[in-house]
Amino acid sequence: MEILFDYVAKLVANNSQLNFDEIHTNLEIPNANIGGDVALPCFKFAKALRLAPVAIAEQIASSIKDENLEKVENVNGFLNFTFKPDFLAYTLLDNALLEQNEISEHNGMKNKTILIEHTSINPNASPHIGRARNALIADSLVRVFKFLGWKTDIHYFVNDVGKQIAMLVYATKDKKDINFNDLLQIYIDVNEQAKINPEIENAVFEYLNKFESGDEQVIAEFERIVNTCIKGQTAIFDELGIKWDSFDYESRYIHQHLTEKVLDELKKSPKLFEDKDGRYVLDQHGENIGIEEPMLVLTRNDKTSLYPLRDICYSMDKAKAGTDRNLLVLGEDQKVYFQQISAAMRLLGAEPAEVVHYSFVLLPDGKMSTRRGTVVLLEDFMREATAKADEAISERRGDSDIEKAKKVGYGALKYSILKCSPEKNVLFDWANALNFNGDSSVFAQYNYARIQSILQKADMDYNNAKHSLLTRETEIALIKEVSRFESVVLSVYRNLNPSILANYIFNLTSKFSQFYAAESILNIEDAELKKARLSLISKVATALKNGLYLLGIDIVESL
Repeated sequence: MEILFDYVAKLVANNSQLNFDEIHTNLEIPNANIGGDVALPCFKFAKALRLAPVAIAEQIASSIKDENLEKVENVNGFLNFTFKPDFLAYTLLDNALLEQNEISEHNGMKNKTILIEHTSINPNASPHIGRARNALIADSLVRVFKFLGWKTDIHYFVNDVGKQIAMLVYATKDKKDINFNDLLQIYIDVNEQAKINPEIENAVFEYLNKFESGDEQVIAEFERIVNTCIKGQTAIFDELGIKWDSFDYESRYIHQHLTEKVLDELKKSPKLFEDKDGRYVLDQHGENIGIEEPMLVLTRNDKTSLYPLRDICYSMDKAKAGTDRNLLVLGEDQKVYFQQISAAMRLLGAEPAEVVHYSFVLLPDGKMSTRRGTVVLLEDFMREATAKADEAISERRGDSDIEKAKKVGYGALKYSILKCSPEKNVLFDWANALNFNGDSSVFAQYNYARIQSILQKADMDYNNAKHSLLTRETEIALIKEVSRFESVVLSVYRNLNPSILANYIFNLTSKFSQFYAAESILNIEDAELKKARLSLISKVATALKNGLYLLGIDIVESL
């Protein structure tokens, strides 16, 4: 639609006192119930032109004459432009940018760099479905940045120091072999035991002290647990196509004494003080942090570091990485904590990361917690997704296909989470997730496969098709939607919100479904019209394929 915005902005600029840029900035797509292809709200110009918006719209409308316009009209202060269908069809389709190289070249983003940290869950158990939302949002954003030509550097901050790891070290001290799949239950059990046996707590802290003091045997025991867990976790995410470039270990900041250097820098500020318990604390009053007493405790009373100090060190490293952008995906329950870390970074003269906060994934039983043991593990959810998808495919086709079921099932899982804006809770429902005719990835995958089938049956060269022949209402609606692909990708990039793309995929698929129900494609005698319609649906297929890819969802050639 950008080409229409350019066209309208030039027309209005040539027929008014307004300049191209201020016109272009205010152009929008009108609501469907109002009609028209492009609208210019005239309210912003009322003061400068000393006219009412309605008068401005009437004045400009009466002065514009253009052979490609069907009508220009004032609708309550909006200047609405309606183009002739044939002009609209060939202008939009001939200029639609759908492929990666076209879009990245057009927007001049090649070779920019971004560091993205995401997921970074405790390496103490298999991840649950709630944590997967972090990875799914981030993976989609990684794909969008790459699609636009950016070089990405994906990081995972491994919290290999905390009490959770020490509890697993204690609980597995007599076990020769450790199985990743057993870690969650071991962790749950040792937590329960610690409630009735205080000696466990003491032993756990002794392990932590030895680890931080550099005891090589204890460090090796920690590494055994952490490595087992990281391998297990990344294998699960790898199955979903999610990968990292770097794994950054929290323990490095202790063993290389990097926390001490940052602490020395913070000591130069009067905001850092030693409390009555002998701990170093950062007073963050005046930093606009959303709690009554914004105090960030950085050390224990023996001056050894706590997680926030190590996180500040890590955040400083990321800020110094030299990338054009620095992005972090983080749960909404970490908002205040992130504000505190950001304030500490600014105190040290560094710019904090951009952040995308996300809310919870809810199932009928509510939120999920590793500590309580009331979890739905991601790997179990993936197995169920595959099984349910295979059942749905078998009902339609009469045979089982596990690889295809994985593409459909994993796609359903991803789409159901990504179609919700990050700040909103996801209420997952299998019936909706695997609906072949609703707001689901299956709906898009199925219609993509349908288009491929049509194109194969046609066996016709539709290059150089006459798009101006596509003037029916269903054709124009579909053309408008497919031409929006580039602007939607850019909107995801600007807003860091994959739900915009998921919503577009549903709208595009719906428009294709309506077109398919209303118009014949293969069984028409007019060869030129057939070629034009084949060309149109091939572009729809390209937009669906690339859109699904940007959500991390595989296409399926037949369903």
